[in-house]
Amino acid sequence: MEIAGFGVEEWLNVWEKKATYDIAQSTISSMTMQEILAIDGQNGQTFYDSLNQQKMNYGWIEGSPEFKQEVAKLYQNMVPDNILQTNGATGANHLALYALIEPGDHVIAEYPSYQQLYDIPKSLGAEVDYWHIHEENDWYPDIDELKKLVRPDTKMICLNNANNPTGTILDREFLQQVVDIAKQVDAYVLVDEVYLPLEHPEKFASIIDLYDKGIATNSLSKTYSVPGIRVGWTASNAEVADIFRKYRDYTMICCGVFNDMLAVYVLKNRDKVLARNRKLVLENLQILKDWVAKEPRVSVVLPEAVSTSFPKIDIPMDIEDFCIQILKEQGVLLVPGNRFDMPGHVRLGYCAPKATLVEGLKRLSTALKAFD
Repeated sequence: MEIAGFGVEEWLNVWEKKATYDIAQSTISSMTMQEILAIDGQNGQTFYDSLNQQKMNYGWIEGSPEFKQEVAKLYQNMVPDNILQTNGATGANHLALYALIEPGDHVIAEYPSYQQLYDIPKSLGAEVDYWHIHEENDWYPDIDELKKLVRPDTKMICLNNANNPTGTILDREFLQQVVDIAKQVDAYVLVDEVYLPLEHPEKFASIIDLYDKGIATNSLSKTYSVPGIRVGWTASNAEVADIFRKYRDYTMICCGVFNDMLAVYVLKNRDKVLARNRKLVLENLQILKDWVAKEPRVSVVLPEAVSTSFPKIDIPMDIEDFCIQILKEQGVLLVPGNRFDMPGHVRLGYCAPKATLVEGLKRLSTALKAFD
């Protein structure tokens, strides 16, 4: 089996630890353990008392009952038994694709988006057609193009909602049109939903609430600011969950006792976590908007209160070379757009800590002035 290099991860693996001002990430400013455990006003004492009584065995293989119950609450009519804990959303996506895609299958993938969603199917021998997003249409794909791409043998449609790297949300009405097309050929719709919009939630719908053959993947890494515990999940119907169980046994045993406990704690306090993050996202989004307005070489389709953005940088220089130069000279980390097959853009993680964002943008402005 051959697979393409994972562009964004290969970039971050080389450069992220060399950054002073990391504005490349797509997580909403990660919390420390102290911040996490203070969020319920108890300063972690109850959590640590419970942790001290736990044996460090394998724990709950599919995730604890408490974990499954809390995740099920995120959806309209989800049965907790159909939730399977995974190693982050990357583990969830891999599980879904590994379990369902076979050589010769036809897959349609939103493009560009999270690279797993098209390159894993390719590596499994599937025929993959790209459903392109368009900057001039606020990074939406064209529903008429999907109608042309879909075939009687289409096995799966893969989406990333909100999109990584653009931050664009496919709203409920648009997603329903995708579902209607998928139903015509009985195709699965897999949607990576790690980027929850923190404003106007009525625009967003999980695929699992719209379609029986929908598969939602998610994690605590982005919207919930806890990537360090590597906890994600799949949400599906019962038949698909049973398929996943068989393949899951070959890819992981469990996420671990501590990780499950902390995931449950975060989910039980999700209203407080999301309130913290909503404030950060909206304040930082305004900082980004104001900065773009002052930069003649920068334009952006603003994201909808999710944690990643994809500005266009108009400079007479290769974008990856520029990103390496600004890292070495200014300490600022971005992800060059060619890592998403979109040269001329950068992924700018504006949900870094406020001070990091402000200084990072200031230094980016300094670098851009060299082209005036």
